[in-house]
Amino acid sequence: MTKLEGFDREDAIAALTGFIRDGGYSPGDRLPPERELIVSLGMSRNTLRRALEALERDGAIWRHVGKGTFVAAHGGDAGTGTLAELSQQVTPVQLMRARLALEPAITREAAINASGEAVKLLKVSKDRAVEAMNWDDYEAQDDLFHRAVAEASGNVLLLSLFDHLNQVRRAVAWNTVIRSSDRPSRDHTSFAEHNMIVAAIEARDPAAAHSAMREHLSSVSARLFKEN
Repeated sequence: MTKLEGFDREDAIAALTGFIRDGGYSPGDRLPPERELIVSLGMSRNTLRRALEALERDGAIWRHVGKGTFVAAHGGDAGTGTLAELSQQVTPVQLMRARLALEPAITREAAINASGEAVKLLKVSKDRAVEAMNWDDYEAQDDLFHRAVAEASGNVLLLSLFDHLNQVRRAVAWNTVIRSSDRPSRDHTSFAEHNMIVAAIEARDPAAAHSAMREHLSSVSARLFKEN
């Protein structure tokens, strides 16, 4: 057993990736529960969760509340060439328009189908974004929040579409955003917008949920592209 506590994030990610590869896990296979992974990998719960979050953002795994963590169908590296080609053909504006077409519809489904546990996860996810200590951490938590909304839809196909769109989003060449601070301020616009999204989902209001996500993404688009 290799003791990873105190190692950097990349070491933990590499160890977890190696565990999945060397363990012969195939797409759709469920990984052992966290308590077993902690023992097998020799890392703390917090370190393991950071590694799991990173692999989830990369599309290598997906998590279903109450059911466990699963190896993603595209296995993280599969289709990399196609993804690279697609990302070179898509502009940031086109990517945002695709998000505006898909994510509000997913959020509407979440308002219809979200379980109590899924709503709890959404609340935890949005709160973690508020507590982010820097912009990189905020963007990672924001990414997980949007995926939690997709997971709350209860629709595996919509979740898969979201994951593929998200992979393209990370590969698209964005202009460097100049930040005026080290971390989001407490009154960062997205925080209130996230609250509205979660409130609509919890209230089981599909129309309000659709509208809240669309307004949020429109706000993000306006900030990124200086739209009126």
